[in-house]
Amino acid sequence: MADLNELESQAEQYRAEGKVKEEIESWKAILSEDESFVRAHLGLAVAYYKAQNFEASVEHAEKACQLEPGDAFNYTALSVTYQRAFAGTNDPAYIEKAESARDLAHQVREK
Repeated sequence: MADLNELESQAEQYRAEGKVKEEIESWKAILSEDESFVRAHLGLAVAYYKAQNFEASVEHAEKACQLEPGDAFNYTALSVTYQRAFAGTNDPAYIEKAESARDLAHQVREK
């Protein structure tokens, strides 16, 4: 089993260096070891956005919310991901989804 902390550090290093393909592979390596590693899903949401793979970006941000539904940050990240997907695709459905995710973040914070 790979050391997930080392893989995460490597993914962050690739992000800092602007090596998006390598960053994606590092996050995916983490998920191959532990599919429930939320930070890897969030990292992939950002990395796939940079690679302009908006569908995969949204998929991973949604997965983070499914895994940790009580974390307001995840819903905020999902809202931003939807906004970025809208900017990249001009699909208005993403705006509605972004607003819903924002509202969920507020609801979770208030609990």
